Amino acid sequence: MSLTKPSAKPSAKQSTKPGTLSGQVLRQVTGQDSEHIHWLSANLGIHQQMLAAWQAMRDAAALDGFDLAIASGFRDFSRQLMLWNNKYTGVSQIKDLNNDQVSLDPLSEAQRIHAILLFSALPGASRHHWGTDIDVYAPNLLAPGQSLQLEPWEYQGSGPFAGLSAWLQQHSCQFGFYFPYDKYRQGVAAEPWHLSYAPLALQYQRLLSLEVIQTCIEHSNILGKQVIIDNLSDIYQQYVINISQPAPALQQQVPRESSINNKGAITHG
Repeated sequence: MSLTKPSAKPSAKQSTKPGTLSGQVLRQVTGQDSEHIHWLSANLGIHQQMLAAWQAMRDAAALDGFDLAIASGFRDFSRQLMLWNNKYTGVSQIKDLNNDQVSLDPLSEAQRIHAILLFSALPGASRHHWGTDIDVYAPNLLAPGQSLQLEPWEYQGSGPFAGLSAWLQQHSCQFGFYFPYDKYRQGVAAEPWHLSYAPLALQYQRLLSLEVIQTCIEHSNILGKQVIIDNLSDIYQQYVINISQPAPALQQQVPRESSINNKGAITHG
C-alpha cells in the first residue's frame, strides 16, 4: 500500500495493550459503548462531561451572531462501519482534495482504502466514537434553500461559514476545544468544521493504540479487511496519530496520571 509515513512514531502512551483496559473503556474507545454519551436529541449525542463546555461556547457564539450547532457528534462503530462500507462499494461518493468525485474503477484495493481515509476514519479509530469530537456549523448563515455540505469551501473565503470559522479559530480554545485536522498533513484532509474537546479527547487518544484498532478490525465485517490489517501500522501513523496537537495550555488540563473510567469520567492517580 503506497502510504506516506510521517516522521512521528507511536509513543509509549499510544502502545496500550488491549488487555490493560477494562472492557467497557475499550468499547468506549472503539465506539461500541454509549454509556458516557449525553443525548441532545434522538440521534445527536456528545460526551456527558463535555456538555457544559459545549453549552458555554454555543452561548458565547450566539452573542456574536452565530447560531452554533452540531452537525455530527457521537458516532458508534456500526454507523462508522456502514459509512466505510458504503464508500468502499461506491454506494456513497468518495471525494478528493479538490472536492472532485473519485472513480473507483481504476483503483486497486489499497488505493481505494487510501482514498476513503482522506475524509473518513477507519471504524474503530474514529474520534467521533468518543463523543469528544463534533462537526459544527451555523444554520443561520445558510441562504434560503441552501443545505449544509460539510465541505472545506463553506468555511473559507466567501463561503457561508467563513465568519464562523474565524470566530472558532479565535475563541474555541477558551472552552477547551481545538482543531485536530487544522491542515492537510498527507493524511486526513483539513476539516475546518471538526472540533475536539482536549481535556477528554487526549485521554481517549492515549488509549487508541495500534493493537486496540487491530483487534477491533479483526472482529468486524469491514470491507478490505485483509489489506487494512496488512497495512495497519502505516495507516495508524498516517491517518490516526498524524494530527494537530492542542495548545500547551489545553494539554496542561490533562494530568499525565489521569485516565478514563467506565463512565467516561476522568480519574486521577
